[in-house]
Amino acid sequence: LLQRLLDTCDDSLIGLRDRALLLFAWSSGGRRRSEVAQADMRFLRRLGPGRFVYELLHSKTNQTGRASPDNHKPVLGAAGAALEAWLTASGIQEGAIFRRIRKGGCLDASGAGLSAEAVRLIVQERCRLAGLDGDFSAHSLRSGFVTEAGRRNISLAQTMALTGHQSVPTVLGYFRAEAAIHNPAAHLMDDEDGSSTPDTKK
Repeated sequence: LLQRLLDTCDDSLIGLRDRALLLFAWSSGGRRRSEVAQADMRFLRRLGPGRFVYELLHSKTNQTGRASPDNHKPVLGAAGAALEAWLTASGIQEGAIFRRIRKGGCLDASGAGLSAEAVRLIVQERCRLAGLDGDFSAHSLRSGFVTEAGRRNISLAQTMALTGHQSVPTVLGYFRAEAAIHNPAAHLMDDEDGSSTPDTKK
C-alpha cells in the first residue's frame, strides 16, 4: 500500500516533498504526524549521500527530551534518497524539514513547517490519488510499519526501538498477527515446494 502512495508522487516540488515525508515517517519507525510536522534540520545528521540519522528528542513517550540511544532514528535506503532529493530541490538547510508549497510550486518563504493536520491531509490525499479505499490517516504509517515488521519476523525489541512504543501490549496486536502468519514453523508439514505431505507411517 505504501508503494502505491509513493507511485503517485512525481518529481515536482510537491511530489518530492510528499515522497520524502511518507518515507521519513515510515522508515524511521512510523512517526506520529506531530513528529513529522516538528522535524527540524537541527536534529538531522548526514552520514553520507542519501544516509541520515534523525534525533527525535521530543515525542509522546519522551516529553521531557531525555537523552537515549533510542532517540536516533535511521533514514536510509529509499527514505534517505528521497530526503536527499527533497532537500536538494527545496534548498532547505535549516529550520523545518517539511514545509508548505505555495501555488505555482514555490516553497513557502516564511520557513514555517507543516502542521500535524497538514501531514494527515497529505497522507489522505495520496491515498485518494492511489485509489485506496478505507479510512487511512497518518497513523496508518505507524501501524503499517509495525505490521510489516511482524511480517518480516523482525524482533519486537528492534521494532519498538524505532517506533518508540513503551507499552508492549499496544504494539503487540499489530505485530503478532503478521508474525504468526509468516512464521516458518507453520509450514513444518509442507514440502519445500509448498505442498502438504502427511506422515503416512504413523
